[in-house]
Amino acid sequence: MNAQATVQAFFDPTTWTVTYVVWDQATRRAAVIDPVLDFDFKSGHTATHSADKVLAYVRANDLDVDWILETHAHADHLSGARHVQDQVGGHIAIGEHIREVQATFKKIFNLERSFLPDGSQFDHLFKDGETFQIGKLTATAMLVPGHTPADMAYLIDDAVFVGDTLFMPDVGSARADFPGGNAHSLYRSMRRLLDLPEATKVFVCHDYPPNGRAPRWETSVAEQRAHNIHVHDGISEDEFVAMRQARDATLEVPTLILPSIQVNVRGGQLPPVDDNGIAYLRIPLNALPVHR
Repeated sequence: MNAQATVQAFFDPTTWTVTYVVWDQATRRAAVIDPVLDFDFKSGHTATHSADKVLAYVRANDLDVDWILETHAHADHLSGARHVQDQVGGHIAIGEHIREVQATFKKIFNLERSFLPDGSQFDHLFKDGETFQIGKLTATAMLVPGHTPADMAYLIDDAVFVGDTLFMPDVGSARADFPGGNAHSLYRSMRRLLDLPEATKVFVCHDYPPNGRAPRWETSVAEQRAHNIHVHDGISEDEFVAMRQARDATLEVPTLILPSIQVNVRGGQLPPVDDNGIAYLRIPLNALPVHR
């Protein structure tokens, strides 16, 4: 990126998630992208170790957090957005199509009547193409549906933070078989990202390293167009959709999809406590499709 901006990545090896802090050197205003809340599935305990590393960096660099940006309602980790906000402030934001995701999962989980699928759990809902500021940095929210209906990428100067839409070139692309997912839409979203200037840096939300390589999270549009195993130049939409649908039919349901979605559609807020003072997560039986 240019001399005005700094990007710092934080890799969580438990969920293979990358959180980013993007900040403007001139004003020290910052955005945190896709923070993680630690969750132990066996015990039901949450912790903030991952998010606290991000917060330590924010404080050490004397940053003011304006935005906490979610690329989508993640199915593989719980969002640490609320913890980050409680500690350093900032507006929690996501794409406006989160309402569709909320409506779908309110039915699946039969969430409490007070939960409204209107996006009000977030401080701001981005429209496609909306611009916003991180200090003197201009950012653009880009709607990139397919993995879910609400996926957003954030273009900040000469870098784009793509969430789960694209992975590293040797990993390929995100699955498109979640409720509301669509492989045709995913292909078009990826091609939209790959139409950005070739020098644009691409920062991914996850890495699942093949062949024992070390985790990586930064690539470029040029590298993706030349080498992405699922969507390099020359792969047609029909070819991609056939591959994606066949591959998705073999994938297991993510380990943390049930707890994570219930938290993430709330902007990182845990479910309300019951009359005994304990919050509960629901497990809907025989409700999600399973691949055998």
